[in-house]
Amino acid sequence: MDWRDFAVHMASAARGFLAVDGVDSTLDKATAAAVELVEGCDAAGVLVLGQGRVTTLAPTSSLVEESDQLQGQVGEGPCFDVARTKHPVFRIHDLSTETVRWRSYAPKAHALGIGSMMGFLLYTHGEEDLGALNLYSHRPGAFTDDSETAGWLLATHAAVALSAAREHAFMQRAVDTRHIIGEAMGILMAQHRISEQQAFEALRRYSQENNIKLRDVARHLCEHGTLKG
Repeated sequence: MDWRDFAVHMASAARGFLAVDGVDSTLDKATAAAVELVEGCDAAGVLVLGQGRVTTLAPTSSLVEESDQLQGQVGEGPCFDVARTKHPVFRIHDLSTETVRWRSYAPKAHALGIGSMMGFLLYTHGEEDLGALNLYSHRPGAFTDDSETAGWLLATHAAVALSAAREHAFMQRAVDTRHIIGEAMGILMAQHRISEQQAFEALRRYSQENNIKLRDVARHLCEHGTLKG
């Protein structure tokens, strides 16, 4: 691998991570960069495992989704192992030889056309939520030490960008929620000639009594002009 050339492309990819808008776009950039920059990588995607449920994000091909769905169906595979151990990286040289470790997953994944795999831990939220950048090759032994180093550098940049994008999305949701609650309070104040505090208490009380999130109560009021469903 030409590391100078890789560094140039990696710098460009890193700028691209920060330039995109939103979590989905950031992940799309990361998986596309993996296929482009990591030697041996034919497909890539992000698997999120939360409470035993598998979700696929930013897949570059249907192979990624099929592999993730298979792991979810049989309840085993490299990503489930990462979830248990929190090990930051895994590399599988030849999936056809892993039938002892993953009796159900390995032969079926091999039949899908997966020869070798590599994955990098991206983030965790508590004990039940894991995200990993996973790389796939149709050929056994496709991922070398250089591939792992390149993938690790890419995943590190992607994790930082993903964290920033998720934080931005969280802050935007908070701003949007505050805005819609303020709008709903204004409607109640005009309808009932009550104070700002009284309007907020009315929204909060309705939210608690009906077990509906405050922002959803406010959104319904803004859309329909009433608290009643």
